Amino acid sequence: MAENAKPDLSSLRIDREKSDRPKSRSWIYIVWIIVLAVVVVGFFYVKRSITPATPVKATTVALMGGSDAQAGLVATGYVVAQRKAEVASKGTGRLEYLGFEEGDTVRAGEVIARLDNEDIRANLEVARATLQKAEADSLNAGRNFRRVEKLFSSGSVTEEMLDNAETAHRLALATVAGAAAAVRAAEVALENTYIRAPFDGTILTKNADVGEMVTPFASSASSKGSVVTLADMSSLEVEADVSESNINKVKVGQRCEIILDAYPETRYAATVKKIVPTADRARATVLTKVAFLEKDARVLPEMSARINFFVGEDEAGVARQAAVVTVTDEAITTRDGRKIVFRIDGDRVSAVTVRTGRKLGKVTEILEGPSPGEQVVLSPPGKMASGDKIEISK
Repeated sequence: MAENAKPDLSSLRIDREKSDRPKSRSWIYIVWIIVLAVVVVGFFYVKRSITPATPVKATTVALMGGSDAQAGLVATGYVVAQRKAEVASKGTGRLEYLGFEEGDTVRAGEVIARLDNEDIRANLEVARATLQKAEADSLNAGRNFRRVEKLFSSGSVTEEMLDNAETAHRLALATVAGAAAAVRAAEVALENTYIRAPFDGTILTKNADVGEMVTPFASSASSKGSVVTLADMSSLEVEADVSESNINKVKVGQRCEIILDAYPETRYAATVKKIVPTADRARATVLTKVAFLEKDARVLPEMSARINFFVGEDEAGVARQAAVVTVTDEAITTRDGRKIVFRIDGDRVSAVTVRTGRKLGKVTEILEGPSPGEQVVLSPPGKMASGDKIEISK
């Protein structure tokens, strides 16, 4: 071969038909992404499904109308008898007789109970006998003094004898007075064993039973200080604590109504009787006394009550007042400076921001928020958030 001969390059041609071309694997990555997404979604779905439900109590957003909606101020209080007494004895002794039970009515001066008084009766008899003897001695001394006085006038006796007779007569009179005082003291001691009603009223509680010891100051744990608790049912009023910030809305003679918690369907017409001229520093309230204009036998001392104070409206105005949306105070909570309620949607809750208005007793007016009829969580836990699973407990 010659040196200058050119090499044959045809043998170096690439055969494209036989070359190994790499196959595309992008579909594998797509499949893995899809599988991963399904796993993540399935994880959160399963976690959501198996998350234990939080037991809660529910309350319903209500529509309040009539006088409840018209009230310019609502306060709570208790029925109190203005004439009430723990009836006790001035003496000490064993309770021998008790003539009344709870609920019985008594008249002023009527005997409610009696202590054992046999010893006092005996003392009274001794005192009366002593008085009779003193009166007899006084009668004899008086007769003797008159005889000596006549004899002295005729000059038959000396002046000293007259003076002695007069002194004996005066001593006899003094003895009669002392014996009479002793009788009166024994009669008072006997009267103190009778426990009488100080005024017309109703027996509220019985504090002692027959056979127990009764003492005026109950110095012993086994003795009783009072026998019964008596109240004048005609003096029943409601004492309510009104916030200092709202006391300017209340005045004496103001029209209001009383709703007893025991009978919420009944409304008693009332009026403000007195505003006590001092405030409770600890609670920042002012005691207000509200008098019934009408009441019935169902009104009892110590019943809890709600008072609606009306401002500048008449009875017709009460009937025409527009209804307002309300919810129980315990349903409202604060999150990040906002007042919210947790609305119940099936087995989940969602936070709803609310704008509140007046406080109407144990409920609050809702100006913006859930609609009437919707259920919300009562006293929601501090960690509750939208989407939490719940279970309504009874």
